[in-house]
This record gives sequence, structure tokens and C-alpha cells, in this order.
Amino acid sequence: MIKKNLPTIRLPHASDLNLIRNQNYNLGLHTVCREAKCPNQAECASNKTAAFLLLGGICSRNCGFCSVDNGRPEAPDPDEGLKIAGVVSNMALEYVVLTSVTRDDLEDGGASVFVDAITKIKEIGAIVEVLIPDFKDKPGALERVIAAEPDVINHNIETIKRLYPQLRRGANYEGSLNILRRVKESGAQIFTKTGIMVGLGETGEELEKLIRDLAAAGCDALLIGQYLQPTSLNFEVRKYYTDEEFSDFENIARRAGFKVAFAGPLVRSSYRAGVIYHKLME
Repeated sequence: MIKKNLPTIRLPHASDLNLIRNQNYNLGLHTVCREAKCPNQAECASNKTAAFLLLGGICSRNCGFCSVDNGRPEAPDPDEGLKIAGVVSNMALEYVVLTSVTRDDLEDGGASVFVDAITKIKEIGAIVEVLIPDFKDKPGALERVIAAEPDVINHNIETIKRLYPQLRRGANYEGSLNILRRVKESGAQIFTKTGIMVGLGETGEELEKLIRDLAAAGCDALLIGQYLQPTSLNFEVRKYYTDEEFSDFENIARRAGFKVAFAGPLVRSSYRAGVIYHKLME
């Protein structure tokens, strides 16, 4: 039996979380917090942070680690950005993460929906982080998102190159590195960020190589968390890492050149996003 190393989750007062959930339900909106079964939902809500899932709740891909439904997505809601901006305003949210299901069926991969939501939320004055898919490298998609000037562009590389065929079907390791690199090469004053899951069968050497590759791409912030199998149909956990090992990962990342490195069993790429943003600003 694999030994687990998971902290007890002490939930703060969840009234804000319930209000956000109710408003999203009434407006037909989705959050990655709920769809991806994130263990940190209530803590983020109490810190005036929420992560919205654009473009519906059905993904056009079927990654081995993810619990979001896959299949034939619905047409985008043209008012989605406006609705999210309304929730942000009503809840006085200070930090907003916008992510999405992958929409390979759309001409621009959904980039225009990101741009619309970024624009409307920034008008309110909230800080905006986008956690983007690879847009299937559709021409001009990434450039349009960069031009909308979000404060942070996050693209999760997720795992080592060897495991991509099993875990990230339809994605490309070098392509994901190139997204982070292109944001920096654009000259835009935007922080870049990525997340890694561990416990999927990677070796220490492979993980260090991944960290070096990300640093070479100019990535500013790295978050490393324990992979937790969301359902029995998903990829099985191969190892639970110790607190000491997570501390080692942070040290490796800092030595590689990351401005911020954050690792722990329940760390996710949007966890304490506002705190990390302010650390980057410092």
C-alpha cells in the first residue's frame, strides 16, 4: 500500500463560497474549483479569490488525470464574460483566475472568450490571472490573450515529457514550454506561471529536468502539488511525497532561477494565487 502524506483540511467560514456557488448556478457559470474537485475551494473564497471555468463544463479532450467531463461541448455563451464580471463585482472579488476546458472545436480555441472576460473584469479593477490551454497552437490565439494584458498568464505543463502520451492526450510538452517562452518574448509586462503534479511515476532526475526546462523558458512562478486521483477511472497515484521532499522541490526550483516556488501536498496552480502575485510584484 502506498503511504499517504496529506494534511487535514481545516475549512474556514464558507459563506462566500456558497454565495459564489449560488450565483454561478443561477447564471449557468462554472468554476474550476468545483469541476476539478479542488481541495482548497473555501480558503480561496474567503480570501476574495475565485477561479472561473470558461466555455462550459465539457472538455474536448480526455486527459488521464482530470475529472472534468469530456465529450461534445456546447456553443460558447456570448455573455459569459459579462456574467462573470457581475459575480466579481457583486462579491467584491479582488483576484480572479480565468481558466477553461480545452475547446479544440473552436476556430481560435476559445481565445476570444478569454479576451472578452479579461477586458470586462479589468474594468472593475480586479487582478486577473488566466490559466490557459494550449489553444491547439491556433494562429494568433495566444497573441490575442497577451494583448488583453492579464496580470498573470499561467499554463500548466502538468508532468514530465515521458508521461505526456498517457496523461495529456492531444497536448505537446515542447508546445507547452513554448507558450511560456512566447509570453516572455512578447515583451509584455505579464508574469508567467505553471503547475506540476507529482506522484504519477516520475523519477527525481526527470522532475529536475522539467524544472530546468521551465526555468530556461523564463517562467516566473512554479507550483508543485501531490496528484490525487479524482475518480476510479483516472490515472492511479504511484507515490505520495513527504513534506521534506516538497521542501526539496522548492529549493531545486529556486536554485534553477524561479522568482517564486511553492510546493506541498495540496498545492494547486491557482492556490493562494493572490499571495503569489504579490510576491512576484515584490
